[in-house]
Amino acid sequence: MASTVLNGDKLSAGDTIRAYLQLMKLRIVGLLCFTTLTAMFVAAGGVPDLMTAFITMIGGILASGGSSAINQYVDRDMDAKMQRTAWRPIPSGRIAPLNALMFGVALVLWSVVVLGTLVNPLAALMAFIGAIYYVVIYTLLLKRNTVVNILIGGGAGAFPVLVGWAAVQNAITFEALLLFAIVFYWTPPHSWALALLVNKDYTEANVPMMPVAKGEEATHVQIVLYSVQLFIISLLPVLFGVLGVVYMITAVLLGAGLIRLSIKLMRVGGLSMARRTYKFSTMYLALVFLAMIVDVLVV
Repeated sequence: MASTVLNGDKLSAGDTIRAYLQLMKLRIVGLLCFTTLTAMFVAAGGVPDLMTAFITMIGGILASGGSSAINQYVDRDMDAKMQRTAWRPIPSGRIAPLNALMFGVALVLWSVVVLGTLVNPLAALMAFIGAIYYVVIYTLLLKRNTVVNILIGGGAGAFPVLVGWAAVQNAITFEALLLFAIVFYWTPPHSWALALLVNKDYTEANVPMMPVAKGEEATHVQIVLYSVQLFIISLLPVLFGVLGVVYMITAVLLGAGLIRLSIKLMRVGGLSMARRTYKFSTMYLALVFLAMIVDVLVV
């Protein structure tokens, strides 16, 4: 797949590889795959089979990275209008749109092949549904058309949990859905905090994120409400005996911290508080899922 920059100069092999890796959004993929690995630990009640875990991680990277590449193909016109995303490989001219699309589709299909043949068909199905959910339901149908884009579309980021659970148990159980719900309810306050930071970009691109469609004050209130709901949802695995005291203490402390920050954001406002809330919410998910692993290992 040959790539050129806007001035017509050919990219070096290294620059081309970096551009394709940028299409995959590997930092986000890393967090998603960590939730997959965590789900495998919880589903196994301890350390899962290492080879199965390794193959599942490969499949998860392919599925999430491919979905991201397809998303950037679809959003290439919008990305070009926003300062935050204008540097991405397609709007910056480093990768041709069709090449990005083919790359993304290939990665998603390879994830299905890898998971379906080396793990189990259910894990492959969950990865494929997650990719379709993200590209079709969120990117194509919701993102540009409704303020509830994040509320509904956030489910895409929770599917890696189901991939990991299916990889171990070859089933989707109630316990798996509890972990799914934590990611699902975490997504709105996290994404809306980011939307506050880049509100100008979304306004110029006419994307109806909550701050654009309803205003910053309404967004602050919604972040508080969903942080409270997340706090409650995060304790359900303890209530139903899935996880124990190590996880419970971590979830309570982090959940209370997120609620405290979101209330302060509602009272004070401003980019500085939005940034603090966004960074804390990112740390929240990583630490809550890390606590799940620790919990199943020490109990």
